[in-house]
Amino acid sequence: MRLLYVGSIGGMEGDLVAREAQLPFVALPAAAMRGRGPLAMARNSLTLLRGVRAARRLIRQERPAAILGTGGYVCVPLFVAAALEHVPTLLYLPDIVPGWAGRVLARLATQIGVTYDDSKKYLPAHKVIETGYPVRPEFFNVDRQASRAAFGIADDLPVVLVYGGSRGARSINRAIAAILPHLVQWAHILHVCGREGDETWLTTARDQLDPALAARYQVFPYLHADSSRSMTAAFGAADLAVCRAGASTLAELPAAGLGAILIPLTAVKQEHNAQALVRRGAAISLDNDTLLGTAAPIDGPLGRELKRLLTDQQARETLAANSARLAQPDSRQRLAAAWWALARGG
Repeated sequence: MRLLYVGSIGGMEGDLVAREAQLPFVALPAAAMRGRGPLAMARNSLTLLRGVRAARRLIRQERPAAILGTGGYVCVPLFVAAALEHVPTLLYLPDIVPGWAGRVLARLATQIGVTYDDSKKYLPAHKVIETGYPVRPEFFNVDRQASRAAFGIADDLPVVLVYGGSRGARSINRAIAAILPHLVQWAHILHVCGREGDETWLTTARDQLDPALAARYQVFPYLHADSSRSMTAAFGAADLAVCRAGASTLAELPAAGLGAILIPLTAVKQEHNAQALVRRGAAISLDNDTLLGTAAPIDGPLGRELKRLLTDQQARETLAANSARLAQPDSRQRLAAAWWALARGG
């Protein structure tokens, strides 16, 4: 069996594949087809046509048994070409509500894999299978004591992991800074603030605390996978998370057995991801625009929920247990099995 990775010309995936995999890589012309002016739409339409032609040539050359796509713009010309060449396709859509490209691709795909079956009502339900979201195996086997030791946490206080992706989430960062003097009385905080410069003023906020309490707040712009202080270790050390509600939270939080306070970005429909966990008792969701409220910050929505969960071990553990029940350690195998079945004509 031979695997080939197809990405877009000028996209970041070429460098990622070269650095992290040993797969052959081919780039196709691809472009966004929504939210553009008339001239951009015309240019992008031509790019899409070039992409379809290039994808047909590639398919005729490689003769794939089946194609797996994950919903990016490059999948549009590839899936159009696959339909024209009668090649079966498996589309994996990790978010509960797919974006524009995902909805277009769903019409072309032979089968659609989703994280939870909540997605069925937004897609052609007869094509949908619940595969779960593939997560790195180490998430399921993190040593709690070793993880806490990696961050120098030696006591039994609860640990809160705050993160907002590689670029961070400024509204969350500001909210944490505003209630920091209270938080460190109840917990250790591991704050992955992103690489947009927020570390400077968050460190200033920490330095204004009593030294003994300041030691309970650790801020990092980013946690690298090859370090003992990795994101996986941070998940392993934590008792509660405060984060956005991107697709990965649907799987990483359950894999680590973490309950969470989710602050979704509604502009990209993360509220649907958040509600999938809320309905299952694994998370609480807060409105990004009302994190601090109008009173003293600690009396705002985020402060109230953190105080409640950090001072009520049973409530915290109930969230965590409900989250852990959603873990799907076999999701990689289920997605691969569905792809393999298509390749074999199943």
